[in-house]
Amino acid sequence: MTRQLDSTGLKRLHRGWRRRTEGRVALVLDRLQSPFNVGSILRTAAAYTVDHLWLVEGTASPSDPKVAKVALGSDRFVRWTWCATVEEAIRAARADGYRAVGLELADDAVPLPELPVTEATCLVVGHEDRGLTPAAMAACDDLAFIPQLGRIGSLNVSMATAIALYEVRRQEWAAAEPAPAAPAGN
Repeated sequence: MTRQLDSTGLKRLHRGWRRRTEGRVALVLDRLQSPFNVGSILRTAAAYTVDHLWLVEGTASPSDPKVAKVALGSDRFVRWTWCATVEEAIRAARADGYRAVGLELADDAVPLPELPVTEATCLVVGHEDRGLTPAAMAACDDLAFIPQLGRIGSLNVSMATAIALYEVRRQEWAAAEPAPAAPAGN
């Protein structure tokens, strides 16, 4: 009979995946106004070991109680810095060795699964309704989009960020050793 992992089994499972993960991932959040989106992104960032988060002026603060409610304490696992502009945030990411990849539905964007991921990738995500500004797109090294199959043309920014973070890690894991198996028994 299959059973859910207990806390020890879960720790062993995640430790095996952490050992296969060497690449660095960061995020730039450009003017995300919804505290719920920011909180969700913080929680996902902690789950995928995002090394740094650059928050552009106008983004909901991690100290906002609504952000904290969704983040459930995960904000303590992610370093973050305020920046006045998206260009400043991307410059800071580049200075730290990251390649900036903007997530946007744009003419020059490539499907994210086809974009070769480097060992230091910074995903740049934009405003909930307006997406990335032209200045943000121009400042990025690459633009990528998440292919979708249904009739809905776009995703919520926190969901898109989660998918993109997973894809960056998935590409790294696919290039590494075979996946660790789930621990036997509880």
